[in-house]
Amino acid sequence: MKAYINPAVFRLTILSILLLIIGSGCSSTRGLKKDQVIVRKITIKGIDKEFAETAVNYVDKEQQPNNWLNLQFYYTFSKNGKRNFGEAPSILDSNLVEYSRFQIEKYIQNRGYLKAKVKDSIVVKKQRAELVFTAQEGPMFRIRKVTDSIADKNIKNLYNANRNKISHISPGSRFDTDSLAHDRDELYALMKRNGYFDFYRQYVSFDYDSTFNNSVVDVKMIIDNPAGKKEHPVYTINNTLITISRSSGRTSGKADTLQVDSQFRFVDFSGRFKPRVVKDYTFQRKGDLYNIDNQTLTTTRLSELNVFRNVPNPTYVKLADSSNRLNTQIDIVPLKKMSDRVEGEVLFSGGRFGYNIGNTFTNRNLFKQAAILQVKLNWSILFDNGHSIQNQELRAGVNLVYPRILTPFGFPLLGKFGVPHTTFSSNYSLFFQKDLVRRESFINSITYDFFETGRKQHTITPISIEFSRGVLDPAARDTLIKQNRLAYVKLIGRTTFTTGSQYTFQYNALELNSYKNFTYFRGSLDIGGNFLSLASSVFNAPRDADNERKIFGYAFSQYAKTELDLRIYKTLGGERQFVFRINPGIGIPYGNSNQLIFEKNFYTGGANDIRAWLPRTLGPGQFNRGTYYGTDTTNRTRLKYLDQFGEIKIIGNAEYRYTLANNFWGAKLKGAVFIDAGNVWRLGKKTENPGGEFRFDNLLQSTAVGIGTGLRFDLGFFIFRLDAAFKFKDPQFNGSDQWVLIKHFGELFKSGEFKEAYLKANSTGTDGHGKILGDSYNFMQLNFGIGLPF
Repeated sequence: MKAYINPAVFRLTILSILLLIIGSGCSSTRGLKKDQVIVRKITIKGIDKEFAETAVNYVDKEQQPNNWLNLQFYYTFSKNGKRNFGEAPSILDSNLVEYSRFQIEKYIQNRGYLKAKVKDSIVVKKQRAELVFTAQEGPMFRIRKVTDSIADKNIKNLYNANRNKISHISPGSRFDTDSLAHDRDELYALMKRNGYFDFYRQYVSFDYDSTFNNSVVDVKMIIDNPAGKKEHPVYTINNTLITISRSSGRTSGKADTLQVDSQFRFVDFSGRFKPRVVKDYTFQRKGDLYNIDNQTLTTTRLSELNVFRNVPNPTYVKLADSSNRLNTQIDIVPLKKMSDRVEGEVLFSGGRFGYNIGNTFTNRNLFKQAAILQVKLNWSILFDNGHSIQNQELRAGVNLVYPRILTPFGFPLLGKFGVPHTTFSSNYSLFFQKDLVRRESFINSITYDFFETGRKQHTITPISIEFSRGVLDPAARDTLIKQNRLAYVKLIGRTTFTTGSQYTFQYNALELNSYKNFTYFRGSLDIGGNFLSLASSVFNAPRDADNERKIFGYAFSQYAKTELDLRIYKTLGGERQFVFRINPGIGIPYGNSNQLIFEKNFYTGGANDIRAWLPRTLGPGQFNRGTYYGTDTTNRTRLKYLDQFGEIKIIGNAEYRYTLANNFWGAKLKGAVFIDAGNVWRLGKKTENPGGEFRFDNLLQSTAVGIGTGLRFDLGFFIFRLDAAFKFKDPQFNGSDQWVLIKHFGELFKSGEFKEAYLKANSTGTDGHGKILGDSYNFMQLNFGIGLPF
């Protein structure tokens, strides 16, 4: 059986599907009966611009114009509603139009235009209706005076102390019922944070008088006492019962029962947990005032441990005496202890085809302490144009993650803003590149991560020990030496190790799956070899032929590397979003090293940065393989899969995301249009990469640009992604020849003079029939993957 798919047939299939979607009936009325009219447009007049866009949302959902693509899916695949596919047409209903008019009028009045009136009209042409809502807003009412009537003196004092922080109501501001509702909710939350367990929103009400002639309103806030009481009771926390059921949810059979201390009693029907697991992340302590924030914090942190399936809000029982104390019960259902997950991605480019598959086994509760053991296996492979293996990599890793900071000395829990972790990690990688090199790397590390605030996350790796070994193919080694490409020989064909430390800071990672306006930042610093350098100097370690000191018989690496990832997310309404990303990085060898080790260099291309190029095939800079090898087809053939790397990386992406269909075979179908730009560069001029050095005066000339579009199949718990990316500007060429998509658009899906010249310049010889063999030029790159690219 073939291990590849013909990419030409695959591209034709994708294009055929797109054409089917686009051409599946252009009419929006083709499925209607003669007496039916479809709503295609809504127009709202006479409303302040501040509220006009939101007012559209008050039109009944069944009278909202359909998304055109959703409607076509419905007509084509739903069989008149028998299948849940697409979106049924919005049929005009005069009763719903009247209801919408009333809702819009009420909305405007609630924004402070108390005398507002709205009229509606319907314009119909060829079974298509436009709904027109015309408003007469009248004067805007403003607040003249704010007073309150609070019977409980303690609550009055608490409110006065916090009024400036929580209130949106003030003299001179617009009278807005949303502000009244906001103040009610904020006051309710304030009470719940300060021991008022029995306080309800219904105790808060507002009276307002708008009978004046000059468009002003007097507002009075009233907080009533419970019936028959002079004040609201304040409650404190007493004892806590923690019950853990079996993973099935049952609480039958024998249970591990333990009185932990004067507050906590622990009952575990699963027999799988130690009390500390839950106690550490229960933030309600005996004698504390009842605080709804601590309640929410407890359920959130217990859920974040990723060992429990269901962590509902605690339940409270008042003691029978008059002490106003609350006994707390937390009932938890654990996840299954073991799980296994398979995932992968596929890519196509010209005649090349590759895939990446992985398997992750998880034990969620090692040592009964919610420690998570993960064993990961990953295999990636890329076939060349002849459908033989170009390169492949096998990775295996073991991670043990504790939900706390483990150190030889005391350390605070740091659980207020997120669960901290200590990760013990061991990873092995075996990489094979055809006719070139076989590399192994072994990395062991200890990492701590914790949250400073809800948005600021720190990750510290105090110790990382890395060992790597490369074995060059003898013929490839001889070829590289003859070409004076000694840097490559040293980079991929030597044994080295180092010890290092890393630090990473993330900001706003919690917002990455939202549609808000926000900025995400990730910065990392990686420093290695300094401790070994000090040790080698102290013990006067021997040097090798390259004048590098050796420890345990191997040269060690010394370097500093940093990388930044800055993204700006801008919402455009609904699930439409624009994302801009800049991702620079630089690595500098020093001391005992004159170049970075293989694993520390930067590479680009692939599904998550510049998508029009295959991984590790772009750059560095303006390096051109065809020009470099000239007519030397033998060496070009032997070294055709040599990775392109650099010590400097600059990547920029801009992507517009939008929804195509809300129901596409049970998933949301989303689209994206994107542009990627950037490259990798060498530090200084290198004989093995002419034109590959970084220079500010050549930055734009040596930058690659790709454009494309993609589909995302959003299943809620994960996203399937298909991106089609096209080379727009290729830095391996010069001048106007770089704008390959514009200059050679006619050869996008067929051969011509440009592709023939490129194949000849990158020839690796001829076959038995005299046909030129070698790298063909591919404008289009298809990428399959799981999750968003950034």
